[in-house]
Amino acid sequence: MLTVLSIVLMVVDARFDALKPLRHQLGLLVAPLYSAAEMPVRAWESVSELTTSRAELIADNERLRAEALLTQRKLQKLATLTEQNVRLRELLNSSSLVDERVLVAELIGVDPNPFTQRILLDKGEADGVFLGQPVLDASGLMGQVVEVLPHSARVLLVTDASHSLPVQINRNGLRAIASGTGRNEWLELRYVGDTADVREGDIVVSSGLGQRFPAGYPVGRVQTVTRHPAQSFAEVRVTPSAQLNRSRYLLLVFSPESGYGDVLPALELGTEGANEQEGDTAPTDEAAAETAAAGSEAEPAGEAADAD
Repeated sequence: MLTVLSIVLMVVDARFDALKPLRHQLGLLVAPLYSAAEMPVRAWESVSELTTSRAELIADNERLRAEALLTQRKLQKLATLTEQNVRLRELLNSSSLVDERVLVAELIGVDPNPFTQRILLDKGEADGVFLGQPVLDASGLMGQVVEVLPHSARVLLVTDASHSLPVQINRNGLRAIASGTGRNEWLELRYVGDTADVREGDIVVSSGLGQRFPAGYPVGRVQTVTRHPAQSFAEVRVTPSAQLNRSRYLLLVFSPESGYGDVLPALELGTEGANEQEGDTAPTDEAAAETAAAGSEAEPAGEAADAD
C-alpha cells in the first residue's frame, strides 16, 4: 500500500500541479533541518578559513615590512648618487652601493641608563651578527653593534656620547667627524673650520673612511651653524636622520667596508667620551685642532680641513 501510494503521488506530482502548494509548505518545514545538518560543516569551514587567512596575513605583513625596509634603504642612497652625478664625479661600482646584504632585526629592549644610548636586537651570533656591524632604520644610520650574544645583540646609537663616525656634507663633500652628545635630538660636527662651507639644511652622510660604516648613508641634517670670532672651529649641530626613539624594525648591514666581521677588531667602550671612533681611535683635541687650523690656513677660500 505504501509503495502504491508513493507511485501515485510521484505520477500526480509529475503530471499535475495539485501537490505544488503542499510541497512548498513541506519545504519550509524541512529547511531548518537542512540548516541544522549543515551547521557543523559550515562551522568547521569558517574556522579553517579564519585560521588560514590570519596566518597568510601575518606572513604577508612580515614580507611587506621587510620589503619596505629594503626599499627605504635603497632610497637613502639615491640622494648621494644623484648629487655625485650632478657634480660629474665618477662612481666606481655604483650599482653595488645599494646592494649590500642585510638582515632584518627587531628591537626588543632599550637600555634604561639615561647616560647611555643603547638598544637590544633579537638577532645574534647565530644569525651572523658581528662586532662593529652597522645598523640602519628606514631613515638613516642608527649605530653599530658593540656586544654580540648567541641570539641577541646590543647596539650603540650614533647619539651616544662615546660614539663618533666620519661623515661628509653631501652638497660639497666637506669631511668632518659626527660625535654623539648623549641626547637623541642632535649630533655635533667636530673640528669644522670657522670658514668652512657649511649651511643649515645640509645633508650629512657617512663618508666610509672609517672602514666600518658604508659610504653614502644619511646621518642627519645640519640644524644650526654658530661661528665664534674668537674660536677656530664652528659649532655645528646635526639632527639625526634615523628615528632613534620610534623605529622598531632595523637593518643589520653586511657591507664590504665592514669586512663581514673578519677584519675589524672588537669595539672597546671606554669612559673618555668622544675619544672612541668607529674602528679607529678619535684624534685628540690638540692634534685635530692643529690639523684643522693648518687646513684652514692652506685653504682660505672656505674649504674646511679634513678632520677625518
